[in-house]
Amino acid sequence: MTSTTARPRTDAPPRPGPTAPVAPRRESRLRALDGLRLLAALMVAAYHYGGRGGEVTRAWGSSPKHQFPTLHTVFSYGCLGVEVFFVISGFVICMSGWGRSLTSFFASRASRLLPAYWAAVVLVAAVFALPVVAYRTVSPSDALLNLTMLQMPLGADRVLGVCWTLWAEVRFYALFALCVVLPGATRRRVILFCAGWTLAAAIAQSAHQPMLDLVLMPEYAPFFIGGVGLHLLHRDRRDAYGWGIVGVSFLIGQHYAVRDLWNASDPGAFAHRTTPGILLVVAFAFVAVGAVALGWLNRVNWRWLTTAGALTYPFYLVHEHLGWVAIGAYHRSLGIPSYGTLPLTVATMLALAWLLNRYVEDRLTPRLRTALGSRR
Repeated sequence: MTSTTARPRTDAPPRPGPTAPVAPRRESRLRALDGLRLLAALMVAAYHYGGRGGEVTRAWGSSPKHQFPTLHTVFSYGCLGVEVFFVISGFVICMSGWGRSLTSFFASRASRLLPAYWAAVVLVAAVFALPVVAYRTVSPSDALLNLTMLQMPLGADRVLGVCWTLWAEVRFYALFALCVVLPGATRRRVILFCAGWTLAAAIAQSAHQPMLDLVLMPEYAPFFIGGVGLHLLHRDRRDAYGWGIVGVSFLIGQHYAVRDLWNASDPGAFAHRTTPGILLVVAFAFVAVGAVALGWLNRVNWRWLTTAGALTYPFYLVHEHLGWVAIGAYHRSLGIPSYGTLPLTVATMLALAWLLNRYVEDRLTPRLRTALGSRR
């Protein structure tokens, strides 16, 4: 849910004379990371459409277990796409925050998140308010509060089910901005940030204090920190501290993932996730982002991946709730079989994401970035 640009080249030309203009450094887009982001979003969509019960059962007209008797267990692992997102976010935020002022960093993050988010909140709230859409909508007051992204700490109903991950992202941005961007990003400061947050999160876990949990996010911190460590390896693959940060983050992250998602012993579980299955997906998150960081996927440079990356965030925002509406229309109203409805729903949400990117993000993001980044 963040932009993906590689680190500047280090083989800079000789310093120009006092009157010569300084050419800006060229940056290349890490297109493999764009593809990985879309893959993570599709994992989450598979989970929401066929890997759990609840409202999606109403959309299908019966449990997804009956719609996908073989795949529903595989789809249940799709919730770990969020952990993939968090590792990517740690990598990209460290990359984008390095060398930036606090104002520039804030403008970049706010302009990246808010336009599509505002549009998604308005769109989902409006669709769910239609009499023909039989899903519970939030109150007008709560819908307005959702525009601030602070609905969760303020206890309001959520318009978008996925907004809890954005709340985690915002807290990570705030920690990184205060500890790294504000004083100025350096390798030493980034390492201290990773070590300090890891230790503080462990203390918060043992202290059982809600305020510490809220700020330090012990269950999600290892994935953000691991992504930051991978950016250190992107800068220098021989960085022993970077390898240590990534290794410790993986070990802690898999612990929380298994603790929170393992349910093989629960007879009432919708689908049974196993410890090896969870470990495999968590390992994939670190290895896949690591492959990008270390340059192993530099040849994966197809231009369409840039488009895939651009569609990921708006797709992620709208796919769950509006996907239920699409599933009901295709499967129950038009009688399309479930294995046809699923890809058709994904394609519809991707088309909607393209519209949001084309007519909302492309127009509002640069304007908002300029407005927030200007100095008076």
